[in-house]
Amino acid sequence: MAAATRAAAHCLLSLRRRSPPPLPLLPVPFRSGAVAVRMASSDAGAAPQLGATVEVPGGAGAVRVVAAAGLPEADFRKALESALFRRWLESLQAERGLLARGKLSLRQILIQGVDMFGQRVGFLKFKADIVDEETKAKIPGIVFARGPAVAVLILLESKGQTYAVLTEQARVPIGKFILELPAGMLDDENGDFVGTAVREVEEETGIKLNLGDMLDLTALLDPATGCRMLPSPGGCDEEIGLFLYRGHVDEETIRALQGKETGLRDHGELIKLRVVPYDQLWRTTSDAKALSAIALYEMGKKEGVLPLLPPSSGSSSNL
Repeated sequence: MAAATRAAAHCLLSLRRRSPPPLPLLPVPFRSGAVAVRMASSDAGAAPQLGATVEVPGGAGAVRVVAAAGLPEADFRKALESALFRRWLESLQAERGLLARGKLSLRQILIQGVDMFGQRVGFLKFKADIVDEETKAKIPGIVFARGPAVAVLILLESKGQTYAVLTEQARVPIGKFILELPAGMLDDENGDFVGTAVREVEEETGIKLNLGDMLDLTALLDPATGCRMLPSPGGCDEEIGLFLYRGHVDEETIRALQGKETGLRDHGELIKLRVVPYDQLWRTTSDAKALSAIALYEMGKKEGVLPLLPPSSGSSSNL
């Protein structure tokens, strides 16, 4: 219990992580001072290709970055300057980074697509050529970068029964409606996981919480994990902070939440709330966020590292 508590405290210290500083963009050899330049193509008549050279943090040296055919120069520049790209480059030289042990090398990066969320890069698609220095074989390097996110396991107690609050949303990538935990992406570069969790809960459920109401379940993980859940590291950089909220409500509140339509309609969010008994949650949804939160919550209870729920916590006035 003591070890788990120390690990949680270590992870909690990094809840408000600052975004990495901008990485230096080095000029290509024949165009001094350029961030992105048009390179001559080796194929006669073919369109010129955008390219730049960036310095990988940690002394790994410079690497060539090129744009896929048809990618606008403005998008290419935004990709290179984005927090998503800088964060990925820094991770390569982290303690468990791919380049930290000297067995792999980064040869080139191909920027394939950029999706803007207002003025910031929301999604970034690229391919990294990373080679095993011993075998000279390439390792899979397709990356869908979307950055950090949060999800909240909301447990409401009413007359001796514990309920979980889920959102039902249309998820186009899987072509289905899915029941899942209230969740959202961090839309700033300050790494404010707790603040984002509180905001997403209010936007998606209408439940107003305070920062002090939130318990970071992923902070229970060993610090070596980064204290975040990785839902699909084989193709996506997303890391999720899983939080817990527990409160007491009356039966009227449970009825009011069931089937309530919420979400930011102008952002395309068509959300309907579903309230299910907690003991049935693990069979009710296929959402990885929910299943992971259940595992952390149950193990935290088993190990005795979760604080007790005060009798008056989470009154219906918050809902």
